[in-house]
This record gives sequence, structure tokens and C-alpha cells, in this order.
Amino acid sequence: MPAVIEVSCINCDMCVPECPNDAISLGAKHYEVDPTLCTECVGYYDKPTCIAVCPIDCIYLEPSN
Repeated sequence: MPAVIEVSCINCDMCVPECPNDAISLGAKHYEVDPTLCTECVGYYDKPTCIAVCPIDCIYLEPSN
């Protein structure tokens, strides 16, 4: 379940330096998460750090099917 950044992202840059896998980059209009790189911070942190540092709560884990 990779992290997903909603369109309400304000591009504040808080999440980018926190990602241990360099999975977050600037997309066409807002930051996006590369699902092939996102590991939900497993092996680095207890929970996804991008979610923890986001000041507007626009990042969530994609539900599994």
C-alpha cells in the first residue's frame, strides 16, 4: 500500500526530505509518490513519515484490494 498525495497538496516541501526512499517528487501540479519506491518507511520508521510531517493531512496510504 504505497502512500498517495491528494491534489490538495500545497507543495510545502515537508515530505520530500523525510522520505528515505526518494519516492516523492514534484509532479505536474503537486508532489507525487512513486509506488515502486514507496515502502511505507518499513525498516526506517515506525510509520510513514511523509504522513506524520504533512501539515495539511493530504497524504494517506492507498487501501489494498
